[in-house]
Amino acid sequence: MENERVSQALSGAGVGRLSGMRPLILASSSPRRAEILRAVGWPFETHAAGVDETRLVREAPEDFVRRLAREKADAVTTVVVGGEVLEKPRDGEDARRMLRLLGGRWHEVLTGVALVRAETGRAVVGVERTRVRFAAMTDEEIEWHVETGDVLDKAGAYAVQGRAALFIESIEGDYWNVVGLPVRLVYELARGFEGEATQAAS
Repeated sequence: MENERVSQALSGAGVGRLSGMRPLILASSSPRRAEILRAVGWPFETHAAGVDETRLVREAPEDFVRRLAREKADAVTTVVVGGEVLEKPRDGEDARRMLRLLGGRWHEVLTGVALVRAETGRAVVGVERTRVRFAAMTDEEIEWHVETGDVLDKAGAYAVQGRAALFIESIEGDYWNVVGLPVRLVYELARGFEGEATQAAS
């Protein structure tokens, strides 16, 4: 299914781009975000930003992703279940704890996206929310999921396009948001910039 999604997107990547798709500077080293932009044919360069991603004390999830996205001029994703914010796990045991929390219930994936116009420094920030339901997981399944070590750099200790796909029962909202970049939101924000440029020139 994942390969099919990417193949469908790539099929239209070589026919030019829409006016709202000006080249981006992606302030992230995430291969998932880069893959999504390539899939839709959006030109970009990667320049990762070194920003402390520690959540502030009592900082609300939406405020957290908005603030970091603005500081990085990038996208920041986090997972919220039962009011608890799940960032990247500290180690394997923390990843197991997160997966036990997620099993058999709904959670939210929040991604803050910030675009900064290079010419003016003006910034726009948006937040995408997607609901995801995990199936209940046995200890064996959790161990199998964690053993690769790949989950340690992912909010909530899972990647929807990886092993976790076996345990996801339902998604409500933008699938690409769960992968790591709500590209539709990025496009809407970028189109807003283009609209401003058109008005200024008229």
